[in-house]
Amino acid sequence: MIVSLDSPDRADVTALLSEHLRDMRAGSPACSVHALDVTALLAPSITFVTAREPGPDGATLLGCGALSELDAHHGELKSMRTATGARGRGVATAVLGHLLGVARERGYERVSLETGSQDSFAPARRLYARHGFVECGPFGSYVEDPYSVFMTLPLPGPHVRA
Repeated sequence: MIVSLDSPDRADVTALLSEHLRDMRAGSPACSVHALDVTALLAPSITFVTAREPGPDGATLLGCGALSELDAHHGELKSMRTATGARGRGVATAVLGHLLGVARERGYERVSLETGSQDSFAPARRLYARHGFVECGPFGSYVEDPYSVFMTLPLPGPHVRA
């Protein structure tokens, strides 16, 4: 599996992100869906990566994720999604590890995220907790929402911004 910078507007990625948005909208009211669409993921403040498995017919998309810069010291995880057929293979862990590495290189003091409170999001919350994320209050422009769980991970220093 290779995790690397990629573009969210590639056809296979767009399909995965469309599935992600459909699932988010199916389980939450519109005002509680904070997933980004392809256009938003193309913003310069967002680093977008995919996990792919090389093969004879090209690289198969396994999953994706993004890191959004909230400010010079704080990043937010966005659009973490594993393809249905690739679940249970460590894709999310690999994408998360890559994005946390980017956050450390940038000198962020912490990385936060918003995920769902429903049972269907329990695997995601467990993944983040295994990697040291703890629940916190809303951050950035978020507000309290019964459909949201907010989590944050303080990153060890030194925090030198290049």
